[in-house]
Amino acid sequence: MKKIALSLAGVLAAAAFAPEASAIPSFARQTGMACSSCHFQKFPVLNGFGRAFKAAGYTMMGAQEKVEGEHLSIPGVLNASTLFKFRYQKTDAPATAGAGVTAATGAADGQWQMGDETSLFFGGRIAETEHFTIGFLNENNMAGGNAANGMLAGLRVPVNVDLGAAKVHVVPFTTDALGAAYGFELSSGGVMRANRWAENRRATSAIQYNADRGSDAGQAAGFAFVVENEMGFINLTKWSSSFAPGANGGGVPSTNFGQSYVRVAATPNIAGFDIVTGFGVESGSSYGNVAGARVEANQTTFDFQAHGVVADMEAGVYAQYANAPACTTAAAADCAHNTGALARKAASLGGEVTVIPHVLTLGAAYRDARTGGRTNNVNQAFTVTAVYDLVQNVALHADYTSYSGSDATKTGGTKSEFLGMLEMAW
Repeated sequence: MKKIALSLAGVLAAAAFAPEASAIPSFARQTGMACSSCHFQKFPVLNGFGRAFKAAGYTMMGAQEKVEGEHLSIPGVLNASTLFKFRYQKTDAPATAGAGVTAATGAADGQWQMGDETSLFFGGRIAETEHFTIGFLNENNMAGGNAANGMLAGLRVPVNVDLGAAKVHVVPFTTDALGAAYGFELSSGGVMRANRWAENRRATSAIQYNADRGSDAGQAAGFAFVVENEMGFINLTKWSSSFAPGANGGGVPSTNFGQSYVRVAATPNIAGFDIVTGFGVESGSSYGNVAGARVEANQTTFDFQAHGVVADMEAGVYAQYANAPACTTAAAADCAHNTGALARKAASLGGEVTVIPHVLTLGAAYRDARTGGRTNNVNQAFTVTAVYDLVQNVALHADYTSYSGSDATKTGGTKSEFLGMLEMAW
């Protein structure tokens, strides 16, 4: 379908005014556009065009050669890219005896994480007809990974139908860590783990503070059913806290999709600011094939995101609230968002500005949370961030977080944390 995505002229216009940022270059190869065409301030924060490209299922083509025939329209090459993160993490907690010599090195010792993420991505168009398009995004672990499922870390395959006033998407998906929102999400605020504006996700995003807290660890598989247009979207996802159920000829245990995720969001432009705001509700339980037990997901979230220009500087503002009630299962470890006896809830407010165009972005965030425990249940975090783009696809990150509240020293004695990272994609 020739008009399911924006026109090439729209792409060129978006590229002309978009800031530079690092990104996964698979789609730059497909569209023939710079990574900055889709990203606001920096990767992985999406601008309006990036959200439209993602919503349309990664199917837009640019100058790249296509293979076309009757009922066939695919890129001439399989678009691939690699994302590599080299991190250093240091907390002020007591060091481990013998760390690095006779014992494993932890964050309290100054931990080098060589390839915190080392992933091989493929993505793009699978098919285009007069009535629908099909696209895909596939992430594969290049180091470690899930032994039972080989390299696979995530896969989503959007089937997209343009009805004129709105588009309908059906998205089968599975992920080893990114949760139910992996099926369809346009926010860059941390509603979905991979699309977050700051690297220290739990300290800067209320939704990520509650994420993957039980034995499911963020595994999700299912179908997202979405209605979307330029003003917003409605997403109904039926899913399970499982990863690649039934894979390898049934060698991976299967499940039913007994959990539901409902997400309603508005995406207007107000006074020159691009807005993404909405709420989400998770409910239900199903067999989790990684946990090997029933996993319950029960959470309500609210989020707000605004991108615009303030005092001639590009700026982003993010606010979130997440509330996960106490689990009803007998084993608290089998609760996706809360392993405590009381409600686990958090609120966060953060923002960043690009002080040197195409180069330096500075940010700060405050997150206040209740852990769900009966005692020592207050956890507060204040974070400052900096991202320096060496080039569009190579960036240096620095996050410093100060923790306070009765929970701050309960586990490991951590009151502060530094996170430095070199992020590259090619």
